[in-house]
Amino acid sequence: MTDMNENPLDILPELLLAASAVLGLLLGAWLPRRRQWLVGILACGAALAGIVAASVAAAGPDLTAFGEAFAVDPVTSTSRVVVLGSVLLVLALCARPFHAHPRESELYVLLQLSALGALVMAGAQDLLLLAAGYLLASIPAYTLAGFRKDGPGTEAALKYYVIGALLGVVMLAGITVLYAAGRATGYPLLGPALPQAPAALVAAGTVGLLAGVLFKAGAVPAHFWVPDAIQGSTAPVAAFLTTVPKIGALAALLRLGESALADSGMPWAALVSVIAAASMTLGNLAAFFQTDVKRLLAYSTISQVGYLLLPVAVAGRSALAQPALLYYLAAYAVTNLGAFAVVCALPHATRIDDYRGLARQRPLLAASLVICLLGLVGTPPTAVFVGKLEAFTAAFDGGYAWLAVLAAVNTVASLFYYLRLILPAVSGRPADDLTDGDLPARVAAYTAAAVSVGLGLAAGPVLPLLSGSLST
Repeated sequence: MTDMNENPLDILPELLLAASAVLGLLLGAWLPRRRQWLVGILACGAALAGIVAASVAAAGPDLTAFGEAFAVDPVTSTSRVVVLGSVLLVLALCARPFHAHPRESELYVLLQLSALGALVMAGAQDLLLLAAGYLLASIPAYTLAGFRKDGPGTEAALKYYVIGALLGVVMLAGITVLYAAGRATGYPLLGPALPQAPAALVAAGTVGLLAGVLFKAGAVPAHFWVPDAIQGSTAPVAAFLTTVPKIGALAALLRLGESALADSGMPWAALVSVIAAASMTLGNLAAFFQTDVKRLLAYSTISQVGYLLLPVAVAGRSALAQPALLYYLAAYAVTNLGAFAVVCALPHATRIDDYRGLARQRPLLAASLVICLLGLVGTPPTAVFVGKLEAFTAAFDGGYAWLAVLAAVNTVASLFYYLRLILPAVSGRPADDLTDGDLPARVAAYTAAAVSVGLGLAAGPVLPLLSGSLST
């Protein structure tokens, strides 16, 4: 770790994303409707440049910036690469559905701003910066949920906004209480102060803080918005909402568990383990009998958050927690986006029966769907298999064997509803013509499936890169 500094280049990926969003907003006001795709190209360029900048920063020493409010360490670097890579895939999914849309440039700007909020949450080492990241990730996402301005979209945006605003206020109240308890908002000062603070204040503040972060992660009990918001949103937006905000929220939870709240006296591990158990179990149970594909995948994301919370629960108790979470986040992001890319490639197939006979007409697309869905189950050699294995190992190592066993049981149970979508796709004759699809979305699906398998095969050299202590 280096000394505290005020070098803007320390947050170059975030600056590139912010500059692209502002410039894209200005360009969108002048470009004709048929040429607003240039704003999307600009966003792709910013994401690619951000990935390069994040990779360069990852090769350097860990450091903190801006009064130790923002950390550049393996958690931040990994989150940057995963978030910006996810943004690239989502931009590809948006290319055809929103081409020449009256608000096409605004869509690209909102995607970038929400992704920027996720990056701020991932690197935040100050409660106030974490709150700012939460708001930046949330407010554009509310607009994205209702972007198409029809009945389901309006309902999606309304439910998303109401729950987000409520839990955002609860989160700010929790931050206020933690500030009163520790007399600081920065993690390096807050961490040592909380053990001497009244336990009731620390408990109340932590619960309030968790309410907001769990909302962004889509975890129980802050999950009520997920199925309706995802079903009512357009498919590319649904892919974004179920992926990018979760990365920032879970990275923020890991940082809170390992630094700010590690010695606070709060039963962090017990609290997060209960949330993880509830998320994976309720998500799976609710997904069992869904017939709408987006709603099924929405409940799937709730259950996936439960598995992702396993290493968060043992943060500070196991050295395996950090690499397990970071690898699993990358694996989940690419695999989940691959599944949604198939949904985007078949815009008229909304229910499970609509996928019947997909393998006959779109064999590569069906193969991508099978790889991604079995990947979400945790089937080798996909990346999620390694991610789950690492998460289970971290839970065992941290003394939470019961949670790992419950996660394994839920993994087996989840196979049921994934197979409900896979079997019609690979068998039978199609009832409708499935050949008319979205080419960029198909390419994104093929790419995501290939990366999911490739990342799983490359787990050996990748996992050591994700280790290292957090910057404080």
